[in-house]
Amino acid sequence: MAKTKEMDLTTGDSFRSLLKFSIPIILGNLFQLFYTLADSVIVGKTLGTEALAAVGATTIIIYFVFCFINGFTSGFGICLGQRFGARNEAGMRKSIAASTVLSIGFTVVLTVVCCLLARPILRWMQIPGDIITQAYDYMIVVLLGTGATIFYNMISNILRALGDSRTPLYFLVFSSLFNIVLDILFLVPLKMGVAGAAWATILSQFLSGLLSLVVGWRIFPVLHLNKKDFSHLKQTMVIHLKTGFPMGFQMSVMCIGQLAMQTVVNSLGTAAVAGYTAATKADQLAVLVNNAMMTSVSNYVAQNFGAGNKERIRAGVRAGLLQLEVMNVVMCAAMLLLRHPIVRMFLTDPSAEIYQYSDGYLLGVAPFYFILGLLAVYRSAIQSMQNGKVPFAACMIELLMRIVATVVLSHMLGYAAVCIASPMAWFGACVLLIPAYYYMMRSKLFKTDRITC
Repeated sequence: MAKTKEMDLTTGDSFRSLLKFSIPIILGNLFQLFYTLADSVIVGKTLGTEALAAVGATTIIIYFVFCFINGFTSGFGICLGQRFGARNEAGMRKSIAASTVLSIGFTVVLTVVCCLLARPILRWMQIPGDIITQAYDYMIVVLLGTGATIFYNMISNILRALGDSRTPLYFLVFSSLFNIVLDILFLVPLKMGVAGAAWATILSQFLSGLLSLVVGWRIFPVLHLNKKDFSHLKQTMVIHLKTGFPMGFQMSVMCIGQLAMQTVVNSLGTAAVAGYTAATKADQLAVLVNNAMMTSVSNYVAQNFGAGNKERIRAGVRAGLLQLEVMNVVMCAAMLLLRHPIVRMFLTDPSAEIYQYSDGYLLGVAPFYFILGLLAVYRSAIQSMQNGKVPFAACMIELLMRIVATVVLSHMLGYAAVCIASPMAWFGACVLLIPAYYYMMRSKLFKTDRITC
């Protein structure tokens, strides 16, 4: 088993180990955001406001699917990370084999279901009639390429569980630049419309996953699976499903509430959709940075839980909180100061009405990024210590809060209810997660015979 000091999160200074591991993941998530930003900027500048609104109106559906995929494959990474921490190489091979089989099956099911439901979902979301055709063209291509997204996320989460957060970053940088080239090619000379932007994203993501696999294969002998590793996988697959499916559901539940938010915005017209889209594209920066720290803390805690090192978990959680909250303060300031230039990134001549909608959202959300940071660190730590019930309950609280804000408060507050829905959801989840974490750290969890994943 290939192992170097930098790939082992169970040794060394906790603050430095976590920071060193998390920076490539943060940069990788930012380049994933770069994919969608490149689509939106090029679409908005070349095809106009209606095309941008069409892409933005479908963003939450696509994000819902991507969140489930990321959570699902992250659960597999937790299983692998725990076995890595326990130095169980045979178990690691079984884990990788189970992840591969489950990912292939999941690709087929998810692609078929999503494509069949694409048109009914767009009608239910009340997409404005002047953009619904373009919205469908964009969304169906992205959903057809679900396999590329699963492939990249599976490979990157396997490598991160083994302590390598750099390889996925290197090839994500390369493929994001490739994405821009394809965007320009498909939209300008080939005139493929919004579907061209979707094809550029899918092809670039597939390339990133493929290159990560090739290099990972050379670095880690544990990835060299044989026929024996795929035998008697039933128990291992059940364990992976029990870990991955709840995490996928938890990450996508957040999007169900955001879907309700998007539906309210869609009912306000194209200007509202355009302003909200520009603001949420910027907001994704903060969300992805926090998600990156969730991934880092998950891998860190999973390895140390496998090694039975409670004190090192405490130190890592403290380090993660400090690092993430500093970043959240910086991002909050940037969002508030640059909110108008952000809108102009997507639209050549935004109207005062579009600015009004984008300003309202960013002013309502950005000051509360610190609560999102608490949620990200504590939830990922709890999940990686084989407690799926509390994070699931916290996600249900998030969902309830968002629905209350959009369905109930929107009748009284209008668009303002959409702007406060996320902070309300984050706060409600933290009320449960923070006490649960400290209760777990006082309990007797850390015995090697409890590592069943």
